[in-house]
Amino acid sequence: METQTKQDGRPYTPARPGIGELGRDTASGRVGVVMGEIGGRVQMRPVQGGIEWDAMPDNVVALRAREELSARLAVKNHNSRLGV
Repeated sequence: METQTKQDGRPYTPARPGIGELGRDTASGRVGVVMGEIGGRVQMRPVQGGIEWDAMPDNVVALRAREELSARLAVKNHNSRLGV
């Protein structure tokens, strides 16, 4: 993962996404929707649906604009192929 900095040179730390928002589990590299938090772990579900996985809260970060656009476009393309 590339290090981001603000305009003044300080490191940029992405905020953790809220429930229903897209996020990335930095430990696994997977992108998913934040479903909730139970027992000190964040539950995430793949963007296109599927089985939830647990992530450590410190490992879940918000997507950058480019990453979010890419994830949403992948879902649209997948649905289009299925005729949805």
